[in-house]
Amino acid sequence: MKIAFKMRLKPGCKEEYRKRHDEIWPELKQLLKDNGVSDYTIFLDEETNILFAVQQQDGEQSSQDLGKLPIVQRWWAYMADIMDTNEDHSPITMPLTKVFHMD
Repeated sequence: MKIAFKMRLKPGCKEEYRKRHDEIWPELKQLLKDNGVSDYTIFLDEETNILFAVQQQDGEQSSQDLGKLPIVQRWWAYMADIMDTNEDHSPITMPLTKVFHMD
């Protein structure tokens, strides 16, 4: 199943966000893969600072469902200074509804 959601980046943080994801922790990347998350892409709308994420997932679990795991909590804390987050540092996410798909 493919899912999409959006998040918000704080103004002026595009390059830092890109840098941190270019250097994503190997153990976090492996955790996502081990939990069925693949083909994960994040886009930025620079006018609004909205991040648009799309990921393929096997099963019912998305990357945002892994938040109880310590490595995910550490990643969220690491990213909290450049994104809009909840009190637990998880990114504020808004699910998006698919309205069109072309094969």
